[in-house]
Amino acid sequence: MNFPDFFKSKDNIQLDKKTLVVLRWLALIGQYVTINVAYLLFNFELPFLYCSVIIFVGIFTNVYLHLRVKDNQLNNFTSTIFLFYDLFQLALLLYLTGGVTNPFIIILIIPAIVSSTFLYLKSTISLSIITIIILFVLTKYHLELPHYGDLHFHVPDYYLYSVPAAIIIGLVFLTYFGARFGAESRKRTEALNKLELILAKEHELESIGLQAAAAAHSLGTPLSTITVVAKELEKEIGSNSKHSKDISLLISQTKRCSDILKKLSDNQLNDDKFLTDIKIEDLLNEIIRSFSAISEKKILLLNKQNETNPKIEKTLEITYGLRNFIGNAVKFSNSYVEISIVSNNKITEVKVCDDGPGFSEDILKVLGEPYIRSKNKTINSKSGLGLGTFIGKTLLERMKAKVTFGTCPKSKGAMVTICWNTNNLVSV
Repeated sequence: MNFPDFFKSKDNIQLDKKTLVVLRWLALIGQYVTINVAYLLFNFELPFLYCSVIIFVGIFTNVYLHLRVKDNQLNNFTSTIFLFYDLFQLALLLYLTGGVTNPFIIILIIPAIVSSTFLYLKSTISLSIITIIILFVLTKYHLELPHYGDLHFHVPDYYLYSVPAAIIIGLVFLTYFGARFGAESRKRTEALNKLELILAKEHELESIGLQAAAAAHSLGTPLSTITVVAKELEKEIGSNSKHSKDISLLISQTKRCSDILKKLSDNQLNDDKFLTDIKIEDLLNEIIRSFSAISEKKILLLNKQNETNPKIEKTLEITYGLRNFIGNAVKFSNSYVEISIVSNNKITEVKVCDDGPGFSEDILKVLGEPYIRSKNKTINSKSGLGLGTFIGKTLLERMKAKVTFGTCPKSKGAMVTICWNTNNLVSV
């Protein structure tokens, strides 16, 4: 494997160049201020010239990064190279200023922590291993800690060796949690991007549907004119002319076009338009009919406790969210799906139950999070990574719904409960 390939990420992880440049400026300025204060203000003995050269080389590399590297988003390999340089630069400065006895030794773990938050795991592991090696080296080999006059700082060996041990423990702890938090953040960002893409596609389909309806309405008049003219020609030509068959075909095709446009107009304006008011029972019936047409499983709607049957705004979020959970129930059920509505002046609740295997215990507590997998092979064979559940839950929660997951008491299958405060749901 090539060296650059080792640090390539299948997740296309990138670090913002501006972020890295700012972090490095803060570090370099802090380093230069520190050695100047120690050397000029406190008159500590230290190799000021060597330290200054190392810092100025770091400044040159940061100027190069800022001006010469054109990518605004640095790939994993480029970011790792700069962090490796920063690690070695810090190591040289610490070697010249007391090694592990220098209280600033803690900053040696910063490159690995930055990597754990923003970069790929291989980069973090590599930086952590190099950091640990450097800590061991600086424990054994280093110049004296800068001091004033004849004052020397001496500590017993057990204290000297406990410093790198404590830093290594902190390094492992912080990089582990940085890697976990970074991975979770990237997963959620990717899932939210997919959610926005789905909404954009739904809005696009809605726009196309409305344009089609408008076109159907506009084409009605010219088609009627063509039909009238064709019928007049048929009367004039009569049934014996060689063109009579063509005229009859023209009339029949014109009628067919009118029927198609009428059907299209009716569907778009009445059935499929999203932004309209609809009773919640009617919306659920629409969704049920769409799945009944493609599945032989029995889908029941129970509405005995549907006292108010509130009229709601048929938004993309509610329609897609309900369709998603009902579709999942149909997919995982063995023979039937049961949907119940409970509504009154206080709450409106929709429960979707199926007679399938139910939610696996190992994922029940994290359902609604993106990119999860169950240990249950039966469930995994039909499911993905939980992205659909995440999207459906997020969309419904945008509309002030509370979504919970559990077990159906009747069939022991999966149960999804979607509950609104009725006042938040009713269309004004």
